[in-house]
Amino acid sequence: MGAGDPKTLTDLAGIGVGRLAGVGTKNLAALSEVGVNSLLDLVTFYPRRYLDRTNHRAIAELAESEQAMVLATVRKVATRRTRSGRSLVEVDLHDGSSYLRVSFFNQAWRARQLQEGAQAVVFGKVERHMGRRQMTNPVVDLVGDRTGRIVAVYPQSDKAGISSWQVGTWVSEALRRVTEFSDPLPGRIRESYGLAGRDWAFRQIHNPSSLGAANKARTRLAFDELVRLQVVLVMRKRALERSSKGIRHNVEGRLLERLRGRLPFTLTAAQESALEDITADMAGAYPMHRLLQGDVGSGKTLVALGALLTAIEGGHQGAVMVPTEVLAEQHHAAISGLLRDFTLPSSGTLTGERPVSVELISNRVGAAQRRRILSGLADGTVDVLVGTHALLGETVDFNSLGCVVIDEQHRFGVEQRATLRGKGPGDAIPDVLVMTATPIPRTAAMTVYGDLDTTILDELPPGRRPITTVWARDTSAESEVWEKVRAEAALGRQSYVVCPLVEESEKVASKSAAAEWERLSAGELRGLRVGLLHGQMPVTEKQSVMDEFRSGELDVLVSTTVIEVGVDVPNATVMVIEDAGRFGVAQLHQLRGRVGRGEHDSWCFLLGTAQADETEQRLQALVASNDGFELAEVDLDLRGEGTILGSRQKGSNDLKLASLRRDRELVAQAREVAFSLVDADGPTPLSAHGELAAEIGLLLGEEDREFLFKS
Repeated sequence: MGAGDPKTLTDLAGIGVGRLAGVGTKNLAALSEVGVNSLLDLVTFYPRRYLDRTNHRAIAELAESEQAMVLATVRKVATRRTRSGRSLVEVDLHDGSSYLRVSFFNQAWRARQLQEGAQAVVFGKVERHMGRRQMTNPVVDLVGDRTGRIVAVYPQSDKAGISSWQVGTWVSEALRRVTEFSDPLPGRIRESYGLAGRDWAFRQIHNPSSLGAANKARTRLAFDELVRLQVVLVMRKRALERSSKGIRHNVEGRLLERLRGRLPFTLTAAQESALEDITADMAGAYPMHRLLQGDVGSGKTLVALGALLTAIEGGHQGAVMVPTEVLAEQHHAAISGLLRDFTLPSSGTLTGERPVSVELISNRVGAAQRRRILSGLADGTVDVLVGTHALLGETVDFNSLGCVVIDEQHRFGVEQRATLRGKGPGDAIPDVLVMTATPIPRTAAMTVYGDLDTTILDELPPGRRPITTVWARDTSAESEVWEKVRAEAALGRQSYVVCPLVEESEKVASKSAAAEWERLSAGELRGLRVGLLHGQMPVTEKQSVMDEFRSGELDVLVSTTVIEVGVDVPNATVMVIEDAGRFGVAQLHQLRGRVGRGEHDSWCFLLGTAQADETEQRLQALVASNDGFELAEVDLDLRGEGTILGSRQKGSNDLKLASLRRDRELVAQAREVAFSLVDADGPTPLSAHGELAAEIGLLLGEEDREFLFKS
């Protein structure tokens, strides 16, 4: 180190930290325990905060409980043992205005460090004892060491025995010996986005000349992390477009127009725009790979049905995969109803036409019916198949699968999506439309679903009423909730009551659906027709209960979150969510979306108290807004991106600085840069950017690495 060409991150990954002065065998083991083995690990072991020591205070001005920095002269040093046997060093400092006593426990070496007459800087929390200002175990620097500048504070590990100041010393040594860091970003990109050079960024993030410089350095290095992630996603997208043979659909079909004519309302502008995106994809040579995001009740099913009709009119088939049996039953009923009397040309009938066939594959389907459905799939007489992950089975073979719709994509893995896509005809890949009614922020969508094109339904169909949300915090407010349920039942309307658990648990103090059903039936809702639904019931029993609720034979349905997604009963006007603090923002919003689907005003009642500030903020956000996209941003701010990135796995280990919350603009810019870099090199992406390719292979997950080098 120290001479020759600028060092790449790959170079640094090959140099062990043991080559630095002061890193002996003991420190080497301690660093390894916190994941630092190479110089790359060390220079990317970033500070968690900074101390601004450019200003110091007079001792006489110090107020109790404030954090302050003092520059003073050592007047007296005393060492003794406490009753518990710990060493105690007490140092009296004076700065001309007053005295300050600083005490150090189990740091006997401080007596050698702080000799009488020496000048030192101490930084810590001010306390008062017997009228005298003091600090306990403050941070200490001798003048000329770290005085008068911004000091990086690193994550410390008591278990490993590593202090922030040791890390800072080793980092400074590494930066001294790396004479220059290589920069994989072209100058034109750095200039266009106002980014600092990488060499400057690495030095300033560890030893900043100002807090502004530290922030600018962080921006550049966070941008690098996001570019690496986005390049892989964009390469996947472009590779799919180049190497995949799609199905060119005829998008001028009569079935979609007939669907529009059958609806008792006009599609929203957002729905029409989404259909334009989808039909343009389906008419192209490459397979569609699109994410359809829409808030609860925005009409995603109708848009998806438009895609299915485009496929089946050209002689192909459609598949709809959903996460639950209840949702599968409902989608089958909804699609069958909308396509009733729709026909397709058929040479095997006297009229030359046959009805459009929509089938359901689920646990309720008997063996004989299942054989009939599978036979129809194989010969092409089944046009649309709806089901859960059962669609992925080896025995489910399509004659010509042309369009796949996956609802609530976050419930399925990437592998399951690929398996269903692989059931296309010959070497052609069917068009894939991924839907979610759980809005996630745009920046998160670009990260989690970065290999998909995105369409957003940001408009509700006419007739969708805003839902009034009330947080019932105490017993009296809860009593009013049950009165509201009874009042709505008297008007012939229905209600849901949702509980977190099926059975009581000693460890989790929440109400179970079964126990609450018994309690409400005999108590607050006595005399009403109350049904019970939960995931552990047999499939036939679950379906029977849902049928009774849909037909109006039940006034109230006590349920677990099995009704969270897709259940559509227009006559339901009240949603009661017990122990609401146990649910996340997205789940609460989904549950609320089960009401407000008809012509009557609707309410959502959140029961329970808030045990933490974060719970308070979540429930208040639900009360304040019906907008799922706005709530998704709130959720991201409250919970962080871990829950979102967790579904991605690969790449998340490289995001040490970048944050989907703090860096919304950076994510979008990184995606722009990724497209420009990948597209500039045509069929051999990154051929002109070998250093960036090497970094991606080094820092991202194994799957990304294999993909990159195969490409």
